[in-house]
Amino acid sequence: MSRLSLLLLLAILFPFLAFTQSRLLTVEEATNMNPKLNPANLSQLQWLPGTQDYVYVSKNNLIRGNKANASSDTLTCLSELNTVLKMTNQDTLKRFPVLTFLSANRCCYTFENKLVLFDILKNTLTVENSWTKEAENTDIDKNSFLVAYTRGNNLYISDKNSEIVITDEKNPGIVYGSDRVHRNEFGIEKGTFWSPDGGFLAFYRMDETMVAEYPLVDISERIATVKPTRYPMAGMKSHKVKLGVYSVATGKTIYLQTGSDSIADSAYQIEYLTNVTWSPDGKFIYIAALNRDQNWMKLNQYDAITGKYTSTLFEERNETYVEPQQGPKFLNKSSEYFIWESSRDGYNHLYLYDIKGNLIKQLTKGPWEVTSFLKTDANDARAFFLCNKDNPLNRQLYAVDLKKGDMVPITKSEGTHSIKISDDGLFFLDSYSSTNVARQIEMLDEKGKPLLVLLANENPLKNYKLGEMSILTLKNEDNTNLYCRLIKPADFDSGKKYPVIIYVYGGPHSQLITNTWLGGAGLFLNYLAELGYVVFTLDNRGTAARGRDFEQAIFRNLGMKEMADQMTGVSYLKSLPFVDSTRIGLNGWSYGGFMTILMFLKNPGSFKAAVCGGPVTDWKYYEVMYGERYMDTPESNPEGYKNACLHNYVSDLKGKLLIIHDDQDNTVVPQNSLSFLKKCVDEGKQVDFFFYPGHEHNVRGKDRVHLNQKMVQYFQENL
Repeated sequence: MSRLSLLLLLAILFPFLAFTQSRLLTVEEATNMNPKLNPANLSQLQWLPGTQDYVYVSKNNLIRGNKANASSDTLTCLSELNTVLKMTNQDTLKRFPVLTFLSANRCCYTFENKLVLFDILKNTLTVENSWTKEAENTDIDKNSFLVAYTRGNNLYISDKNSEIVITDEKNPGIVYGSDRVHRNEFGIEKGTFWSPDGGFLAFYRMDETMVAEYPLVDISERIATVKPTRYPMAGMKSHKVKLGVYSVATGKTIYLQTGSDSIADSAYQIEYLTNVTWSPDGKFIYIAALNRDQNWMKLNQYDAITGKYTSTLFEERNETYVEPQQGPKFLNKSSEYFIWESSRDGYNHLYLYDIKGNLIKQLTKGPWEVTSFLKTDANDARAFFLCNKDNPLNRQLYAVDLKKGDMVPITKSEGTHSIKISDDGLFFLDSYSSTNVARQIEMLDEKGKPLLVLLANENPLKNYKLGEMSILTLKNEDNTNLYCRLIKPADFDSGKKYPVIIYVYGGPHSQLITNTWLGGAGLFLNYLAELGYVVFTLDNRGTAARGRDFEQAIFRNLGMKEMADQMTGVSYLKSLPFVDSTRIGLNGWSYGGFMTILMFLKNPGSFKAAVCGGPVTDWKYYEVMYGERYMDTPESNPEGYKNACLHNYVSDLKGKLLIIHDDQDNTVVPQNSLSFLKKCVDEGKQVDFFFYPGHEHNVRGKDRVHLNQKMVQYFQENL
């Protein structure tokens, strides 16, 4: 091509290229209403059991591949599935179902209220079980295809389309098999637990009759109705929980002897039953049992047949709190040993135990966190886990030798990794992202060498004009590193002064600054930057992945150290020549709503406007499990509750404040915001308030666009 021809071509293409690289996000796109702006992914990527082959779903096709060949085969497609379904007079599918593989050639999926078994070799689809459409909390046993579920407050099992009644409780205050036991704290995600062979079903029985009912108002009827929810506030009566075990063979239920009298220790009173785990042989059930203060945990063993307490393997105590999130993870070849996660030495690490409670060895150690234990290899030689050893913002795959204790890194690429491990432990499917990588998926060998690129990185926002994002570190008053994220406005001009929006959360179990795509910011914060705001976020003391002392520094005095760290960030912002220090705003939800109002009131004049949602305004209105873990009770910690009560600082309100709450919020009940508003009226202080009808502790779906529009409008008018 001649030079003249090239110049003519560039002249033609330049306007198009300039346009495609300067698109701005719409508020709908910033609310994740356009899936094309999310990083590409491989749907249902997983290993085939017992093989070194993987599968995933692409364009309604089930694709199979392996390490030896970058090419892949189509096992089946949606049209083929629907052909078989039509032949057997079954309902067809609009999209490829979510598959659970039972072997290399057999899998199952659920459709509506049916369990369908798919034999890939035979190309057959058979309905193995079905259950009522009113079922909730469904739990499928992969061996027998029995399905446990709840309806109302009772528990049932479907056996070949026949319903077995496990409980017939008439009192609605007694609930069986619910996933909301202990309000889902302690890593609890379900209320039923099948034994390894499917012969028994363990389940929670929660008696809430002694718990006060909190009135939530449903306005969907002409005459509004009350929807009460049992809500045990800090210091008040909480529910009582037992663990039942139902025998499929006999149809009988026994209850484990989890009462404190069975432990023979008057100083230790069991309040919470967590991390329920079956032994591999199905003979025992292990429970991490905690007292109400949550500072004393015992890992107890119970006989699954008789229900008798057999032994306490070990216990953990701490002056602040202990918080088991995972039960014992047994080795593949031996039911005599298991791996336990604990922060007992100040950081979350792995420990190898035998079933008599003897500590064999601490497997990992150091000033860093194991963030997820994955599994051991087929021979139990190595244990695999994700951790942030080299950088608190990363998640890397490591392996530790169970005998020698040697620990080696496997993933090499910077960023945050999500790993699927083959059954033999020799290969890994590695999906990772970083501030520079939207998502890349590779197959790695046992030493971490990339063998295949299954999905190459591609920037889904390459045509959008985003502001420059950077991650930085500040020092707080204790000389501790605080990680921060700053997004500059699009078309940034260093000679201008820009307003700032600080997005804050700051509570336990959170980490907002990560080495992931967009630095963990998401699209809405980038949308704010496109509108001309500097957007800033800081992870303060009290947040996760930095060790026990960092997270538990806030114990009994919520808000104070978090705020001190956040104000370190504010001081930094004010030092920047491009920041308009008279126009700094705050935004946060839930714990972040609490932090937003606290910072706004305790630092009058530092912030011009603030928008928050679902804020805790007085911790005595918050629930027992979470509230007492971090604050103890109002009776035992009156000073801490007083300091954290936002009502006490209303007289210092200066600037524009918008509070948003959901009328069906059963996590942070509306009384928090309403009582704060009453205090504002009493003090003669003007604030703005908005209710979202029909939503719980967040605003989802299309209404989320409305929420984001409202927040943007408020900042544009007042910041």
